[in-house]
Amino acid sequence: MVTDRDLKNNLYWKDKLDAETYKITREKGTEAPFSGALLDVSDEGIYTCVCCQQELFISTHKFDAGCGWPSYDAAKTEDAILYRDDESLGRRRVEILCSKCDSHLGHIFDDGPTATGKRFCVNSKSLQFKKQSLVD
Repeated sequence: MVTDRDLKNNLYWKDKLDAETYKITREKGTEAPFSGALLDVSDEGIYTCVCCQQELFISTHKFDAGCGWPSYDAAKTEDAILYRDDESLGRRRVEILCSKCDSHLGHIFDDGPTATGKRFCVNSKSLQFKKQSLVD
């Protein structure tokens, strides 16, 4: 199966994304804490990858972690996220990426307050929010 990561190179993404979104999603950057547009969104809906629009998180999994970035206790589906060891900054973390296009989303931690025990800490610039009812 051919994916977005196979078809699209850095020149494609530089042309498509603004400079800050490119730095975060393609160069593993991070936005300043408490600065992201999606931090305080509490509407019902779906959070998609800003690069490829794959559905990543749903609003019912979002919680206020107090860390300055949107946080979720689970992905929409287990196969929506890739996990990679990240030893940058001199400590071990687990990076999370979109499984369709390898867009850097943020990191996952084992300190979440819900039953999953997970905290997906995500850059707002990595996501788009689509307001919609989640009731079928």
